[in-house]
Amino acid sequence: MTDQLNKITDQQCTNPPARYDDLSALMLNCTLTRSPNLSHTEGLLKVAEGIFQANGVRTEILRPVDHEIPAGLAQDYTGIDGYTRDEWPAIQAKIDACDILIVGTSVWLGEKSSVCNRVLERMYGYTHNFNDKGQYRDYGKVGATLITGNEDGVKHCAMNILFSLSHIGYTVPPQADAGWMGEAGPGPSYMDAGSGGPENDFTNRNTTFLVWNCLHLARMLKDAGGIPAHGNQPEAWDSGCHTDFHSPEHKR
Repeated sequence: MTDQLNKITDQQCTNPPARYDDLSALMLNCTLTRSPNLSHTEGLLKVAEGIFQANGVRTEILRPVDHEIPAGLAQDYTGIDGYTRDEWPAIQAKIDACDILIVGTSVWLGEKSSVCNRVLERMYGYTHNFNDKGQYRDYGKVGATLITGNEDGVKHCAMNILFSLSHIGYTVPPQADAGWMGEAGPGPSYMDAGSGGPENDFTNRNTTFLVWNCLHLARMLKDAGGIPAHGNQPEAWDSGCHTDFHSPEHKR
């Protein structure tokens, strides 16, 4: 058993099953803190970034709070409702270009941040568009979430974020959430001295599993050309192709 475990450990540590250097990962840090000030959520995102980069994945961490992003569901608010500038379309272009999207957030009042809510709302405003196979636009992309805070709420926030991503078309891998929660109430946050956050084995393990599950799933989807375009094309449904659906007969 020990020899078998050593063999598995050697394979896990030195022999990844595929190459990932043609993939890209965008991490949206939905902190309330503007750059260049310290973001504890970014500290955890950088743990994930290190694993991505070790495998040649192109990465970017972006703070939406640094940008002018009006609230709403329009694709571009420039010149609408009194807004002279809307920086969301440029961020959406980065989202569209990536293979893996990690949504990071802090927890406030037991919920994801207001910035995170706005990001998901603006992404939702694009969902009536289709990809080149006639599916909803986000089919074939992989999504996950990383969360920090000093109060409970990781799983609650993860449920909402991962559902939101799945609902608009993202594919969510196993164990697609990880986080760190400090002691309840005022106290050290993730990056503070003495917090134990960066050394927490449970968080580091789950973050590592999250990254690798994202890599594996993104590799499979890219190699397969995404989700097959069968039974999931809105325009085909509207044209009468209901793909094996038959209206049930209602008998009295």
